[in-house]
Amino acid sequence: MFEIYKETIDWGGRPLTLETGRVARQADGAVLATYGETTVLATVVSAKEPKPGFDFFPLTVNYQEKAFAAGRIPGGFFKREGRPSEHEVLTSRLIDRPIRPLFADGYKNDTQVIITVLSHDLENAPDMVAMVAASAALTLSGVPFMGPIGGARVGLIDGEFVLNPEVDRMVDSKLDLIVAGTGEAVLMVESEAKELSEEEMLSAVMFGHRGYQPVIDAIIRLAEKGAKEPREHNVPDMSAVQSKVKELAESELRAAYKIPVKFERRDAIAAVKDKVVAALCTEEGAAGGEVYTKEAVGAQFKALEAAIVRNQILDDKIRIDGRDLETVRQIQSEVGMLPRTHGSALFTRGETQAMVVTTLGTGDDEQFVDALEGTYKSTFMLHYNFPPFSVGETGRMGSPGRREIGHGKLAWRAIHPVLPLHHEFPYTLRVVSEITESNGSSSMATVCGTSLALMDAGVPLKRPVAGIAMGLIKEGERFAVLSDILGDEDHLGDMDFKVAGTEAGVTSLQMDIKIDGITEEIMKVALEQAKAGRSHILGEMSKALTEARTDLGEYAPRIEVINIPVDKIREVIGSGGKVIREIVEKTGAKVDISDDGTVKVASSDGKAITAALNWIKGIAAEPEVGVVYEGTVVKTVDFGAFVNFFGSRDGLVHISQLTNGRPEKVTDVVKEGDKVWVKLLGFDERGKVRLSMKIVDQETGKEIAPDAA
Repeated sequence: MFEIYKETIDWGGRPLTLETGRVARQADGAVLATYGETTVLATVVSAKEPKPGFDFFPLTVNYQEKAFAAGRIPGGFFKREGRPSEHEVLTSRLIDRPIRPLFADGYKNDTQVIITVLSHDLENAPDMVAMVAASAALTLSGVPFMGPIGGARVGLIDGEFVLNPEVDRMVDSKLDLIVAGTGEAVLMVESEAKELSEEEMLSAVMFGHRGYQPVIDAIIRLAEKGAKEPREHNVPDMSAVQSKVKELAESELRAAYKIPVKFERRDAIAAVKDKVVAALCTEEGAAGGEVYTKEAVGAQFKALEAAIVRNQILDDKIRIDGRDLETVRQIQSEVGMLPRTHGSALFTRGETQAMVVTTLGTGDDEQFVDALEGTYKSTFMLHYNFPPFSVGETGRMGSPGRREIGHGKLAWRAIHPVLPLHHEFPYTLRVVSEITESNGSSSMATVCGTSLALMDAGVPLKRPVAGIAMGLIKEGERFAVLSDILGDEDHLGDMDFKVAGTEAGVTSLQMDIKIDGITEEIMKVALEQAKAGRSHILGEMSKALTEARTDLGEYAPRIEVINIPVDKIREVIGSGGKVIREIVEKTGAKVDISDDGTVKVASSDGKAITAALNWIKGIAAEPEVGVVYEGTVVKTVDFGAFVNFFGSRDGLVHISQLTNGRPEKVTDVVKEGDKVWVKLLGFDERGKVRLSMKIVDQETGKEIAPDAA
């Protein structure tokens, strides 16, 4: 019934098995990949005919995690998987980025790659297994995919690079780097690092590149046994329309690309395109000649744009806006511009601008993340928004898309390594980056703005962080690396290489390649050039703020942290939460208690914090024998008075301890509600508290010397 083919290799000390022919046989390609005991299913389906009217390749990658893979039931009311989580969206993008450039030119058939996590051993991360499985399924499917690719995770643990570290070992790693590519070159890099040098980052990339070579070989061996016949893909001859577009547009297009201002340049290019479309796509314009589709003319017009921009850069070393290859656009940094927020910054670089706002929260504001590994809390959130007005357009406003989630996570990775430890700065941090203008690398503007906004809010970063986007133009052996790329240079170039870090080293690296890969030499040039650009940007940022403010903003909450004995937690919370609710209601402070006895008290009012802390200490701490305390008489009886002291503790002042000489009645000395000073004498055999007033000066609260008593 089944015609099953398998390949098994040892990869990083664990077995990796690729299997096809047993599951999902109606898909064009299907591979079951198992690494350790983590198993994923990758399927590929591509339409038989191209999608009409599309001037781009309609590829969709969907990565999904099933809760049953880790023996869990989904949270929430419906108890089933819902919309993709942020992690699933990011992994989908991670797989999409290295495979997209490898489809044959002109292939426009609707293609969908679905990767499903079926089993997770909580040791081997499924994202790398998913990338390998997707590559294998595409290679077997018969679609014109110029792969296979491999992918690997690289950690840096105890000074040594480690290939595909287990999940629990990543806690000790100074690096979390994912690299993907072909046998010859690197196509994609994604990383978070703890201020590593450019040399260490490059070494890690090449280590990963070597590490995934056995996977590529295994996929090729599997394809030799079980691949489908290659699908025919004929690219139509576009030489005629290419020639006509060039004849009609070249001179005017060259002139348009000498206009340095974005909108003026855009309008000039649009006018040239309208002229070409009118001449070649209508019966009147063609004047008896052949009428071409707008898609065909648009594709050749874009190709002509790319050729003009790329050759100008390679030949003259002059870019669209007149800069040389290494100059960064003009930068303006401002902080504290929004009066009621906890921290704010406006970072402008050329025609790209990010308004970034920091909000400090308490434990109540922590984000609960439901993952295959279990539910955990996140205390740092960074949200990136890209409204259509930022590029002078109209558009739909809704929930964030894949691009917004991806850009936000990139900035998160850049900032995360320099944040203070949570027990040192016990706040929940939320940063929102609103892109108000965009012409290239708004994600790196977000990194710079986030660094400034956090410092403006008083968050003690280890060092300021800046980011820069690098581009590449490559024709044959000639290449040019561009610092701080424009939007057009991103669209028409061959690489988007984003580097973020401090003066001490790199904290994040992201690279996407649109060609069939780049060499170690090009990456080395890009990293060194990025280092110089990053240093320049940090210098410009320092004109606004060089380090975190020493005081929090007027409207930010203050948090004080104390530790209480674990066996006292129940007393502070009270039956059904009665005590802690009373503390919150009467003091106005927020109180958060952890299982280890850590208590966080937060309020923008210092008096509220002090009152709550004293209350909690009074419940949790033990009074000391021989110490004088202030208290309140809460009840009088014939044999003495009960005094509430040390928060919520009550003790008895026997009638003989009220004053020198025994009074006839207790009420002759004290009444309910009186404030008194008492000394703790000790505890009787039943544990009851014994207090004395007569040996304490009731005016000063000081103990009376024995000879004066």
